[in-house]
Amino acid sequence: MTGVEIEWKGRTGPFPLRLEPGVFVPSSTSLALADALCVKPGDEVLDFGCGCGVLGFVAARLGAARVVGCDCSEASVRVAEDNALQLGLEAVTDFRVGSLYEPVADVSADVMVGDVAGVPDALAEATGWPSGGPTGVELPMAMLDGLADHLRPGGRLYLPTGTLHDSPPLVAAAERVFGAGNLRLVSERRFPLPNALLEAKGVSDLIDDGVIHLERRGSRLLWALLVLECVRA
Repeated sequence: MTGVEIEWKGRTGPFPLRLEPGVFVPSSTSLALADALCVKPGDEVLDFGCGCGVLGFVAARLGAARVVGCDCSEASVRVAEDNALQLGLEAVTDFRVGSLYEPVADVSADVMVGDVAGVPDALAEATGWPSGGPTGVELPMAMLDGLADHLRPGGRLYLPTGTLHDSPPLVAAAERVFGAGNLRLVSERRFPLPNALLEAKGVSDLIDDGVIHLERRGSRLLWALLVLECVRA
């Protein structure tokens, strides 16, 4: 396996991870999701947008009996499988290529990690961050649509959202699926946005249209990352 090795220093770490070009590097969202996860011994976990497998490995180290991860990127799935082997977690992890539920039609889970939200296309083009469609939430909205067949009653979805995409429709969709009383904010973090991004093509339009929202503190512009725990009744 070619590429580089990094060290995961988040929850259940440190442990090494190998990456290849084009495989998503664990991010601030990964760290926040890892901290928020509630995985009970024996749980089965479904990890959407698994990337190099890091959140699946965190879940396995927390006691999950089985972790199934999926990603549209063949390179990501190959890397995740190799990382699982190096970490001695290949017996409890299963990584598959495909989008959302297509590769996991046979899976039902106690815990879902829904790290498929992105940023709007214009912001993705300027930053290289994952694109989630015109408003950044098209993919997680589709994930919510198919959730009932794959998340067991009492199961938990960990859903990242925030102010760099059009979060109100996503949260409203989650409330329709789970019920407003079954959503809980379990993490909230803020990060500076480079001022240069405001000059990128299309970004000012996203702000004017209310798709993204930034908070000014002194000379800095901040964006917020939120993680919701959504419990199925």
